[in-house]
Amino acid sequence: MKGGSVKRVLCWLNENLEEFLMVVFLGAMTLIMGVQVFSRYVLGTSLSWSEELTRYIFIWAGFLSVSYCTKKCISIKIEQFVAVFPRRGKAAFKMVNHTFELVLFLYLLPFAWRFFLSAIHSGQTSPALNLPMYYVQAAPLFSFALVAFRVAQRWWIEWNVMLGKDQKYTEKVKDPDVESGFVKNVQDEKADKEGGASCR
Repeated sequence: MKGGSVKRVLCWLNENLEEFLMVVFLGAMTLIMGVQVFSRYVLGTSLSWSEELTRYIFIWAGFLSVSYCTKKCISIKIEQFVAVFPRRGKAAFKMVNHTFELVLFLYLLPFAWRFFLSAIHSGQTSPALNLPMYYVQAAPLFSFALVAFRVAQRWWIEWNVMLGKDQKYTEKVKDPDVESGFVKNVQDEKADKEGGASCR
């Protein structure tokens, strides 16, 4: 029972981590700035820490958006050349692309780690909140590690397409980029065959 609960939690995090955090951050920024506007124009006083905290939350949200876009395959890309190839050919091109992405973010991780350590050793704090700056400067480290993980997931999906194992794989995993030659979702294909409408 406990193992099943842990598995459900991990599955939920895998599917929703970036979205959940970004919604929380957006809600927090909206609330903080709303309180600031109310305090300034209704109570006649201004909060000294609201702008600073909102800025730091925005930094975290910006870095997390990189992972979210990687997970959802949302990026500026040209698909015309890749689209002429069959599904496995598309997967091969995607694997090459993801390999370069993975190398890039793995290369950036040590620099982000050193940047984070330098913030810890400096002891620098923010002027208004007196917040240790390593809380803010941990954003690149966390984001790059998460992006590398998401790219590795995308790479694994394309590998399964190359091996022809994608039908079995997609029984458990829904691919967000079905129109670009990635893995077809089994449930969507089944719905299409049965005449049901599927979300593309």
